[in-house]
Amino acid sequence: MQSIYVGNLPCNATEQQVIDLFAQYGDVLSIKIIKNKQKRYAFVEMENNNAHYAIQSLHQTVFLEQTLKVSNARKKFLNPNSNSCSLI
Repeated sequence: MQSIYVGNLPCNATEQQVIDLFAQYGDVLSIKIIKNKQKRYAFVEMENNNAHYAIQSLHQTVFLEQTLKVSNARKKFLNPNSNSCSLI
């Protein structure tokens, strides 16, 4: 299973629309849309081979009039010596 980052997600995009977009490339195992004041993005989980194909196909494509940024999601880990998270 692989987690995919979907950046520059349009404000009017629904969960079902994102699922339908990624389902063209394989089964969508889960999705989480993150909404905050400045940006909106999502994490989509798919099987590894399907995820790779979806990333290659959907990065820099226009979806609901916005250009998507699609890539492998980076994992966060907690630094045991601090109170902050780091990205790897």
